[in-house]
Amino acid sequence: MNTSTVTNEPRGKGFFGQPPGLSTLFFVEMWERFSYYGMRAILALYLYTAVTQGGLGMAESVAASLVLTYGSSVYLTGVAGGWLADRVLGAQRAIFYGGVLIMLGHVCMAFPGGYYTLGAGLALIVLGTGLLKPNVSNVVGGLYHKDDARRDAGFSIFYTGINIGAFASQLLTPALAAGPGFHWGFGAAAVGMALGLAQYVLGRGRLAGVGSQPVNPLPAHRRNQVLGRVGLIAVAAIVVLGAALAIFGVTGLINTITLVSILLPVAYFLVMFRSNQVTKMERDRLLSYIPLFVATAVFFLLFEQQAATLVIVTDQQTDTTLFGFDFPVGWFQSINPLAIIVLAPLFAWMWTRLGNRQPSTPIKFTGGLFFVALGFLWVVIAGLFRDEQGLLNPLMIAFVFVLFTVGELMLSPVGLSATTKLAPDAFSSQTMGLYFLAPALGQGVAAQIAKLYSEQHQDMYFGGVALVTFALAVLLALLSPRVKSYMHGVN
Repeated sequence: MNTSTVTNEPRGKGFFGQPPGLSTLFFVEMWERFSYYGMRAILALYLYTAVTQGGLGMAESVAASLVLTYGSSVYLTGVAGGWLADRVLGAQRAIFYGGVLIMLGHVCMAFPGGYYTLGAGLALIVLGTGLLKPNVSNVVGGLYHKDDARRDAGFSIFYTGINIGAFASQLLTPALAAGPGFHWGFGAAAVGMALGLAQYVLGRGRLAGVGSQPVNPLPAHRRNQVLGRVGLIAVAAIVVLGAALAIFGVTGLINTITLVSILLPVAYFLVMFRSNQVTKMERDRLLSYIPLFVATAVFFLLFEQQAATLVIVTDQQTDTTLFGFDFPVGWFQSINPLAIIVLAPLFAWMWTRLGNRQPSTPIKFTGGLFFVALGFLWVVIAGLFRDEQGLLNPLMIAFVFVLFTVGELMLSPVGLSATTKLAPDAFSSQTMGLYFLAPALGQGVAAQIAKLYSEQHQDMYFGGVALVTFALAVLLALLSPRVKSYMHGVN
């Protein structure tokens, strides 16, 4: 794989001083996230809104758990997508095929077919995101040498693209849902992914071969045998999920996916540790990655409730009138990407400016846990300032999403960068898939915890989860020197 024409691009040239291929990945991810977050912004509302008002009429607690389960499923397929890229397709083709599946999923949801089009659409999006998401991030990592000081800044710029798409879509789709209807919002998500695919095809040449071929291709004599086994595993997974849904209903499906989200990362860590293709140093780095993985899972357990329990809080308990303007409740979710657009360049500048003096990766992760916990605690604090109608102040609740953003910038882009640096060479794309099992795990567990949420016990719910997360942040800070030692120079 020849990456020299990309990685040796001098500073001050290319895309904001980064490798020129970053622009292609920046925009394809921007449009993919436009489609993903635009649909997600209105999904919970669609699920629990009454049928007479264009929704499906689910119970609110079930809707919240289902949204978190969907989020978990999206990330669970990342390991399969990484494996297919590493062994069969190459990352570039995996990105393209994933984008096609995502677009078709949103097209399904654009048609009013009740649970049938919803189920088909979500299934296609889950499969497509598994192909696209880990591989586009892995190709970003491939644009840089492991010791390139621009890497963290490059991932922060890449993250800005994600949030430009998320911000625009989370303004547009809630407005469409509140006006013409939910399916117009789902249709806008399909258009966004189509634009992302077109941009990717046109700009693919800038990647200079990064990810064009599998890094660890299947031997020709074993290809059919291995792919046959993979096919059988896929069929078995579909049968198990279908049986859980048919026998136990939506709750059975939610519980099954939660169990998978717990077992799969454990199994995958074991596979990588036992592989004879992983060196001693790479095993040490994998060991250092475990607490970072757990911290990421805990972070997303809280963070992804923006689309679940916090939707209920903003929809039913918060004043949505500001300066005389009544805005769609889904606009609260646009605060997070807007704050990232503003703050990510500052973080990128800060990490670049600090250079080798910047905090270690474990300390950055500690900061991420601290701020997301503070966001949950802020929900409790905001409850002390209700108006005469008992409604929460919209500006107080908006600050929750800002706190989440600071935590996200401390942890998430740094996590992407650390994963590409700590990954064993033989499991390059698959380790990025493993990274996305962390938000899968977090949301899978959150789907169970969300069942405990109720307005009557709201302070106990948000405050209790916040206090546990603060404690885990302190523990990670204490373990930081040991974790850093096992990273063998990676920071």
